[in-house]
Amino acid sequence: MTNAVSLVFPDGSKREYPAGTTGRDVAESISKSLAKKAVAITLDGELIDLADPVRNGAIEIVTRTDPRALELIRHDAAHVMAEAVQELWPGTQVTIGPVIENGFYYDFKRVHPDTREDWPFTPEDLPVIEKKMREIIARNEPFTKEIWERNKARDVFADMGEAYKVELVDAIPEDQTIRIYRQGKWFDLCRGPHMDSTGRVGNAFKLMTVAGAYWRGDSTKPMLTRIYGTAWAEQSELDAYLHMIEEAEKRDHRRLGREMDLFHFQEEGPGVVFWHSKGWRMFQTLVSYMRRRLNGVYEEVNAPQILDKSLWETSGHWGWYQENMFAVKSAHAFTHPDDEEADHRIFAIKPMNCPGHVQIFKHGLKSYRDLPIRLAEFGNVHRYEPSGALHGLMRVRGFTQDDAHVFCTDEQLAAECLRINDLILSVYEDFGFEQVVVKLSTRPEKRVGTDELWDRAESVMMDVLKTIEEQSGGRIKTGVLEGEGAFYGPKFEYTLRDAIGREWQCGTTQVDFNLPERFGAFYIDKESEKQQPVMIHRAICGSMERFLGILIENFAGHMPLWFAPLQVVVATITSDADAYGSEVAEALRDAGLHVETDFRNEKINYKVREHSVTKVPVILVIGKREAEERTVNMRRLGSRDQTSYGLEEVVELLAKEATAPDLVRKQAARAARKTVQA
Repeated sequence: MTNAVSLVFPDGSKREYPAGTTGRDVAESISKSLAKKAVAITLDGELIDLADPVRNGAIEIVTRTDPRALELIRHDAAHVMAEAVQELWPGTQVTIGPVIENGFYYDFKRVHPDTREDWPFTPEDLPVIEKKMREIIARNEPFTKEIWERNKARDVFADMGEAYKVELVDAIPEDQTIRIYRQGKWFDLCRGPHMDSTGRVGNAFKLMTVAGAYWRGDSTKPMLTRIYGTAWAEQSELDAYLHMIEEAEKRDHRRLGREMDLFHFQEEGPGVVFWHSKGWRMFQTLVSYMRRRLNGVYEEVNAPQILDKSLWETSGHWGWYQENMFAVKSAHAFTHPDDEEADHRIFAIKPMNCPGHVQIFKHGLKSYRDLPIRLAEFGNVHRYEPSGALHGLMRVRGFTQDDAHVFCTDEQLAAECLRINDLILSVYEDFGFEQVVVKLSTRPEKRVGTDELWDRAESVMMDVLKTIEEQSGGRIKTGVLEGEGAFYGPKFEYTLRDAIGREWQCGTTQVDFNLPERFGAFYIDKESEKQQPVMIHRAICGSMERFLGILIENFAGHMPLWFAPLQVVVATITSDADAYGSEVAEALRDAGLHVETDFRNEKINYKVREHSVTKVPVILVIGKREAEERTVNMRRLGSRDQTSYGLEEVVELLAKEATAPDLVRKQAARAARKTVQA
């Protein structure tokens, strides 16, 4: 067959088709039922319109139920929303509408037809837009692609009053084609791909919120209205997502932080946390737990908070990370810039601990016999984040990293990665996270280090990845993120799943070819030669603040007893029981628990309700009878049941439950050793 196109199918079979054959033609050649279900194809992994001619390569037919179709559903839904908006409010300018995680958005410029003033959309507009979208979907108009000349595109959009579209056309590089997608009479500038018709969107969608957004994200440019939506293949998926959103709102750590009196934020300190006593106790409990897990393996160090910018120039951060850094100098130098006697040196507040740890490693001559050297720090760091990106504990400007840096030989790399992996997984398990995904990010196009170095590191880490999956018996899922490594080395990313199915990327293991070389770090090998050490960045929680936010939301404030900031409240029914209540509280404190008493002249139900709102795990209710019998009535958070215990019994029970998991394991190990010795 002359000018034939050769296609390889998922089962490995090969077929040839005439030049000009479309994806739809290929689907029909397999079966008419498949052609009816098909919404797109992939060629060598790239999503392509069904109407596009195929070329040589590996082909897959994508149906609407295929996970890859979800991006198309959301993209099509965005176009349908834009058409609906312009049908309802002619003259509204349509700007940019991309697919995002779990949905899509479009930015609009709407002006009032009478006043010609900005007329932003409101939440009340969303049901109206949704109704119109369903009408458009019911029309089932085909999506068709057209290639326009640049001048034609400019003229058409200019005539329509679409000034933002004209700007977008001008921004498209000269070597790229101008693509237009039509759905009926409506059209938009778009790279594609799309499904074959609007009807394919279905009705499993919902418009979620409206927000202000600057054109192109530039605060000097006009303000637009952004409408967010979500879309799914099936109604059940939409329902599940909306339920998750509802649950997430209930679990919002910012709300729970207020209710539990853990922390606050205020205008004078954007992105930095004001920890209240209970929140700080949780923070310190987390740090203490992590310190115990590192004990005997890592050396804890502390690098300076501010360092001269020259050090950050050497590390490279001053060049490539500058926009995320804070810089300081003496206050007098700021207020008296012309004072030649003032110290005008510029210092950077550290955004990360790594350069400081390299300096500690370099202090004193190191031998191969000293390696591996493992340096850990709970270092307070600061990074500039745009104010709009700040989000409670999850996105802050000042936070504490639980990172560490391992300096080792090439031969020790695999063992260190496995040691780190075991620690990370064990920590997550202690907090109840058992569904973990580990992915290896490989070399990006722009990188430092030789191909030989990358080959070696990636080979070692790929073997480690296989070992991780094998050792877990398949419980830990693994994957590879091609080309997503840092420019200075490959890395493992650890993602955990919380109680409502959300995924959080937390831990990392990152090989670094860059910093040791930049700072001239070395050790003396067996041949008495200088060798550059392998440097591994390691983080488990990542940001202690963010990890606490994740924990609060995961547990919905119902923290495990060992981690709760306030573990027990002793509440009395009558003042006759106050003295015994104090004795109970003191016995629990002696056993190591955080306890408060509530002897107020209030009804017991009022006390219970109040402490339940602040998520106290255990309330011990004591009346005159309990005082006489030296018992307590224990009430758990979320339960209406009360259980009676003797004083010694309840102290022993709660002390055991309030013991951290790592200490429970140590106690069990000691008991086992004693049994063997006996």
